[in-house]
Amino acid sequence: MQEPFVGSTRLRLAGLALHAYTASGTVLALLIVIAAIDGDAVRALWLGLAALVIDGTDGMIARRLRVKETIPWFDGAMLDNIVDYLTYAFAPIVLLWTGGYLPGGTWGAVLGALPLLASSYQFCRVDAKTEDHFFLGFPSYWNVVAFYVVVLGLSPVTTGTILVVCSILVFIPVKYLYPSRTKVFRSLNLLTTAVWVASYAVLLAQMPNPNAIVVAISLAYLVYYGGLSLYLTFWSPRRKAVA
Repeated sequence: MQEPFVGSTRLRLAGLALHAYTASGTVLALLIVIAAIDGDAVRALWLGLAALVIDGTDGMIARRLRVKETIPWFDGAMLDNIVDYLTYAFAPIVLLWTGGYLPGGTWGAVLGALPLLASSYQFCRVDAKTEDHFFLGFPSYWNVVAFYVVVLGLSPVTTGTILVVCSILVFIPVKYLYPSRTKVFRSLNLLTTAVWVASYAVLLAQMPNPNAIVVAISLAYLVYYGGLSLYLTFWSPRRKAVA
């Protein structure tokens, strides 16, 4: 019988430091909310970009450090879910609400509540991340929604419509790419995601007058991401079945 991997003290300390790195996202969520209340949407989105970078890198580092084995008493997945809910759902919706990007009154409050409720459901699903490394249902990218609402200057009606549609998509079992883990086209996925992150930073630096070409590059990634997700969910399995 093979003994469990324990690792060195240095490796365990590195794992603890990584958990602190992940947990720093909660502080970023607070800072995003503060920036939103201050009326500084661009600052809030810069902080959101920092949260994206942390979330996009901590998992890969965790697997390399084997933190599940070296620190088995700490649930890193639960920490990741807490941070993701705050930075991907709660803080972006606060930004949309305080910035006047949602309709006023009761309708605005309802529209703001929908993503929070839908994401509360999704983050508690045991199959939200599939065994073949996809997200099942719209993966609560409300931070991305907020980014485009601000950068493109979308109207409250358009924003509200997007929130309703994406909230519904949370419950529809489409398999969305998990860029850092989905094996199909993984290198291309990582490359295009890196280009999108770079375009995010460029567009924020150009605010309030984002360049149309950079906007097009950024939106092209959404088309790629959505199109490939749909293909791998519906058409690819059919082709394999026929073959």
